[in-house]
Amino acid sequence: MPLSRTEIATPFGERLMSRLCQHWAHTFVVEQGDQQATITFETGTCLIYAEPERLLVSIETLEEEHLDQLEGVVESHLVRMAKDEPLEIVWEN
Repeated sequence: MPLSRTEIATPFGERLMSRLCQHWAHTFVVEQGDQQATITFETGTCLIYAEPERLLVSIETLEEEHLDQLEGVVESHLVRMAKDEPLEIVWEN
């Protein structure tokens, strides 16, 4: 299974995760706890872990072709949810 990960430095990880989950809960299956969340898309799954100074995000898909697409979707939405906070997102797969 293709897998991609990123580690985002931010003191607002829990808030970003929560905003993202609220936004997508109307469209996708979202399971959210205090420090972690799972978002299930049609083509893969996004796992998010909020730590005190960082956000760990991983994406898993069944097919390689969907990985780049989901990276773009998750990244653009994280940037939008962060509002004025600049995020450096580098995916590793």
